[in-house]
Amino acid sequence: MLLATVNSSIVIISLPAIFRGIHLNPLEPGNVSYLLWILMGYMLVSAVLVVTLGRLGDMFGRVRMYNLGFAVFTVGTIVLALDPLHGGAGAVWLIGWRVFEGIGGAMLMANSAAILTDAFPADRRGMAMGVNQVAGIAGTFLGLVAGGLLSEVNWRLVFFASAPIGIAGTIWAYRSLNETATRAVGAKIDWLGNATFAVGLTALLAGITYGIQPYGGHDMGWTNPWVLGGIIGGAAVLAAFCVIETKVAQPMFHLGLFRIRAFAAGNLAGLLAAISRGGMQFMLIIWLQGIWLPLHGYDFEDTPLWAGIYLLPLTCGFLVAGPISGHLSDRYGARAFASGGLVLSALAFGGLLVIPTDFGYGTFALLIFLNGIGSGLFAAPNTTAIMNSVPADQRGVASGMRATFMNAGMVLSIGVFFSLMIAGLSNTLPRTLTRGLTEHGVPAGPAAQVGDLPPVGTLFAAFLGYNPIQNLLAPFGVLGRLAPDDLNTLTGRSYFPNLISEPFHHGLVIVFSMAIAMSLVAALVSLLRGRRYVHDDDVRDEPALQNASPGAA
Repeated sequence: MLLATVNSSIVIISLPAIFRGIHLNPLEPGNVSYLLWILMGYMLVSAVLVVTLGRLGDMFGRVRMYNLGFAVFTVGTIVLALDPLHGGAGAVWLIGWRVFEGIGGAMLMANSAAILTDAFPADRRGMAMGVNQVAGIAGTFLGLVAGGLLSEVNWRLVFFASAPIGIAGTIWAYRSLNETATRAVGAKIDWLGNATFAVGLTALLAGITYGIQPYGGHDMGWTNPWVLGGIIGGAAVLAAFCVIETKVAQPMFHLGLFRIRAFAAGNLAGLLAAISRGGMQFMLIIWLQGIWLPLHGYDFEDTPLWAGIYLLPLTCGFLVAGPISGHLSDRYGARAFASGGLVLSALAFGGLLVIPTDFGYGTFALLIFLNGIGSGLFAAPNTTAIMNSVPADQRGVASGMRATFMNAGMVLSIGVFFSLMIAGLSNTLPRTLTRGLTEHGVPAGPAAQVGDLPPVGTLFAAFLGYNPIQNLLAPFGVLGRLAPDDLNTLTGRSYFPNLISEPFHHGLVIVFSMAIAMSLVAALVSLLRGRRYVHDDDVRDEPALQNASPGAA
């Protein structure tokens, strides 16, 4: 789990070094799609395939699918590091093999929770899930630090570093893991259900991802026919999937599982929590790399590494809370810990709203530490409650559905939070940018054109650790005609952060207000899960739980 999630985030922080390595400027017109797919391909394929691969684990053996996932993942990471191409072709190579690697990651994610549920009795699963969830979400943030450190040496190490772990893990898994679950006898693959689910979810998530790209003179692409077609068409195909699953004899996913309150409430709370957590991760990276770190003397090209380091309190909070909440939820149930953790996360978001853009790091570190505590309190109890609530022969597909909600939430967070941030910046950034450039000698024409550029370019420049002003002005050929003092000011560490601080904070208020709302709604949904419920398959040997029922779940 650690390996799979580290590799979902290690590329985020390493993108500048990767693009330099393949000699491609991702912010040039026509290249933004490469940036989005390298960033999103792994997460999207994981979101789409985990349910199918979880169901195949139920049918053919969860350990078998898990072991194969280790092998597929390892092959993918080695081939990625060997990319022999440059430019657009090199980017396509990386995208294709990231998707392949994502298939292996999906095999791991779909079956790991099911294997743990099989291996541990109901009164010890919370602790096991706590360790598993700590590995998963800690990997997301540890990947930021690892990517920053490795990309400083060579971009290929970002991928090569996973190879020894993958090889050792593959050998260990094949030698040590034994199948403990009973396979579904006579089960058949639901081809139509699998196809409609994959096509519908892919179209929906891809449409949302492309919605943040400019289109037709607009700052975003929500009026793009392809985006609208992907979202509407994807939703329609997913609706058809739901109908198909009620008609076939052996469906890929039993929709009746959503009648179990613990399962439905846990997955909905997990989706909302994943959206708010994913949006926070991207916004904090932009905040640190585009504003705070340059203001405190860091060169733009060094900010990706230091952003990962300064976000470590978030990971530490999760590491502290995850195993403890998992252990306690074995005794007291998930509701209080999961809901309380979400409320704590909302309070931490509120704190991030009120601190200044150029904050004191101690306050910032405390707030993200508390947010990590909140995430840790939620994750393990929520996962345990979901997995406890389903029949033993449905654990693989249930684990896949849980992972789909989590991964889809991360993809959705990019569309939702980037759109909100762009909307916030669009009101203030153009005139602020235009006025600031003309004051330092940039001719009115180029300054106005730069000011009219969609804010997504500025956000991506800050996100990648590029010098935003230098990157924005380079295509107009005006840098060489500026007075030395004006050039040094515009391309220095402090000009862009000071310029964007007010517009960025305006957007941040919108973004974190939405995160607070999502966290509080998720907390309410989590409360509605009811008291602890363990499915009858596990209750037979546990008298204290025999009175539980799905209706009380």
